[in-house]
Amino acid sequence: MLEASSASFIAERYALGDRATLTGPVARGELGQVWRLITSNGTWAVKEPFEPKSEAESREEAEIQGIAREAGIPVPGVIRSADGDVSLVVGDVRICVFEWVDVLERDPGLDPVAVGRLVASIHRVPFPEIRGEDPWYREPITNDRWRELSDHLEAARAPFADELASYRAELAALGAVVEPPTVLQTCHRDLWADNLRATPDGGLCVLDWENFGLADPSQELCLVLFEFGAGEAERARDIYRAYVETGGPGRVTGRRTFSMLIAQLGHIGEAGCKQWLTAEASSPEREHAATWVGEFLAQPLSSDAIDRILDAIRSR
Repeated sequence: MLEASSASFIAERYALGDRATLTGPVARGELGQVWRLITSNGTWAVKEPFEPKSEAESREEAEIQGIAREAGIPVPGVIRSADGDVSLVVGDVRICVFEWVDVLERDPGLDPVAVGRLVASIHRVPFPEIRGEDPWYREPITNDRWRELSDHLEAARAPFADELASYRAELAALGAVVEPPTVLQTCHRDLWADNLRATPDGGLCVLDWENFGLADPSQELCLVLFEFGAGEAERARDIYRAYVETGGPGRVTGRRTFSMLIAQLGHIGEAGCKQWLTAEASSPEREHAATWVGEFLAQPLSSDAIDRILDAIRSR
C-alpha cells in the first residue's frame, strides 16, 4: 500500500514540482484506490491498483484514454514520467498518475440528454482493437452457480441470504436471455455512475478506463439506459433519443440487447458474495462485500424493468 512518505519520490519521477504531499486514499473503487498528490505545481491523482499491473497494460490504457481525450471526450490526462513510462513502481505497488479533476458524488440522475450525447460521442471514436472480449461482459452466471452461492450464504447466515434466494428465479430468467454480441468495437465497458461523473462547472467526466476492450456498443448503451435511467422509463427514453440524434451507432432491439448488462451485473453480484464468504467475520472486507451485494440487490434488474425501458424507447 502507498504511504504518504512516497510523495516526494513520485513527484520527482514525474517532474511535478517540489513541496509534495500525498493524502488518502481519497476514493476507492473495486480495482483500486486514489490518492491526492499536491506539489508546488498543482494537484494530481495517484491511482494505486489492488492487483498487480504491468507497464504494458498501463500503456494500453493510456493510449485509449489519450485517443478519447484527443477526440474531445472529457477524460483526465495521463501523466508520464521523465523517461516516458506511464507507471511507476513505488514499494510493492505500481502506480499511475493523472491530472486531477474535481468531480461530484456519483449520481445516476445526471442530465439524461447530456449522458446520451456523451456516450454516443464515445462510441463514435475509432479506437484501435487492443483488448479482446472478456467473459465478464458476455457470459451470465449460471442458475447452478446462484443456487450454490445461495446455499453457502444461507449456511453462513449472511444478512442478504434470503433476499438473494428470492431473486434467484429472476436471475435465471435473465440469464436465459443472454446472447453473444453481434457487433464488436472497443468500448469503455464500465460506464456506471461511479465512472461517469458530473463536475462542479456543470460538465461531465469519464473516469477509469482500465476495463476497456471489445464489446457491442448497443449492449453497452443498455447498461447506460439502466444505470442512468435510474428506474424512470422517461429518462431512459431521453438518453436513447439524445444518443441516436448525436450519431451513436448502437440500437436497442429487444431484451437480448441487454445481454452485457445482465452478464456484468451477475458477475458483480457473484464477486460480492464470494468476497463476503471468504472474508473474516467483522472484517472491513466483509463489511465492504455486504455493501457491494446490497447495492446489487437494492436496484435489481428484472425482465419487467427491461420491458419498461423498451416500451419507453418504442414510444419515442
